[in-house]
Amino acid sequence: MIKPNKAFAIAALTGGLSLVSAPALARDTVNVVGSSTVYPFATVVAERFGRNTDFPTPKLESTGSGGGFKLFCAGIGTQHPDITNASRRMKTSEFEMCQRNGVKAITEVKIGADGIVIANSREAGQMNLSLRQVFLALAK
Repeated sequence: MIKPNKAFAIAALTGGLSLVSAPALARDTVNVVGSSTVYPFATVVAERFGRNTDFPTPKLESTGSGGGFKLFCAGIGTQHPDITNASRRMKTSEFEMCQRNGVKAITEVKIGADGIVIANSREAGQMNLSLRQVFLALAK
């Protein structure tokens, strides 16, 4: 059984938006699926968590946000992930799938937001964007 402080620490490691289901039964490792955007960051944190605590390093799998929700909401037990991380909120249809499959005790933990990269092709003219322009473009 995952202790509450362990569950919180594991949820914190996944970044983005994490959803945690009921504790894993008869498994020593916490399984995390979800966002490919969050995956590289979550992997680093999971490795550090494993090195710096008495708990095993969580097992992470990059499935994409939607794929993570599908696996997470499929049911409860050792064959299903304990945590999914996402770069978006859960859709109503995903929540309903969770409920139908017995995944009812869901805790959402917002850790941060995804990053955005602005790139400029070497073959194009140099972009000259101000921080104000980027802010206004993303504000809506």
